[in-house]
Amino acid sequence: MKLLLVDGHYYVYRSFFAIPNLSNSKGEPTNAIFGFTKTLRLMIKHLQPDLGAVLWDEGMPERRVKLQPAYKETRKEMPLPMVPQLDFIQKLTPLLGFKNVSLPNTEADDLMGCYAIAACKRKMEVVLATNDKDLFQLFGPCVKVYTTAKADLASPKDAFAFLGEEQVVSKWGVSPKQIGDVLAITGDSVDNIPGAGIGRNVAAGLIRDFGGLEKLLANIEKVKSTRTREKLASAREQILQNRHMVELDCDTELPVALDDLKIRPDYPPLIAALEKCEFKSLLQEVREEAARANQSTQAQLL
Repeated sequence: MKLLLVDGHYYVYRSFFAIPNLSNSKGEPTNAIFGFTKTLRLMIKHLQPDLGAVLWDEGMPERRVKLQPAYKETRKEMPLPMVPQLDFIQKLTPLLGFKNVSLPNTEADDLMGCYAIAACKRKMEVVLATNDKDLFQLFGPCVKVYTTAKADLASPKDAFAFLGEEQVVSKWGVSPKQIGDVLAITGDSVDNIPGAGIGRNVAAGLIRDFGGLEKLLANIEKVKSTRTREKLASAREQILQNRHMVELDCDTELPVALDDLKIRPDYPPLIAALEKCEFKSLLQEVREEAARANQSTQAQLL
């Protein structure tokens, strides 16, 4: 069994900025809707998953905000043309066959962690469609990341790539379980988590040399660079706090059971929704797919 977990907000933003100036005859923006729909359908084609969910951020986690009140404060407001499209996409997602999954005051990456761990316990293959650095901590024998980023493709002709444990170690210079240690030192400007003024390569080297963050902080005096020693010493409390910030919360009870995540497109309302957006070529694809699915169902009934 293969489970596909999609980081909803990431792909909405990615689609919005990748496809500018697309709208229907009423002047309603449709660029994010088009990009998101195409991307989700490509994932099904590439991965052929049995189960799938799109996970969404819904408010801020109380634990992280208590630790650092400025968490994510520097993020810009959602562009106005994206707001109605996000609402449309969240209604469209079940028609594409995926469950929407979210919880109040919970971030998507924490939920993705919960589902990934639960699925691994059942010996499922888990594919994460995301660009979230925190989720790299989950990588292992049953967890990989699906990416279409050019930098991650082995060849320009490739449509997508899988990042597994080997690729993560190559990219980060540490094991997946130690990525949180590196992020604790470097911070994360995207989430407004302040760092110690030490770059990722240096931080990864320190974690490798000392075998982990705890051992590093217990032996700061053994760090060769005077400047790095001073930075670590002065930012010690910040680093320890950061480690708690980047740690995934994977103990939440699953809002939707794994067995309820079977991918089942609902073609009639899906076609009606896409007609409102006036996606001609995409509509043709979906209509042909719906016809094939209907023929297959009819054949099974005979």
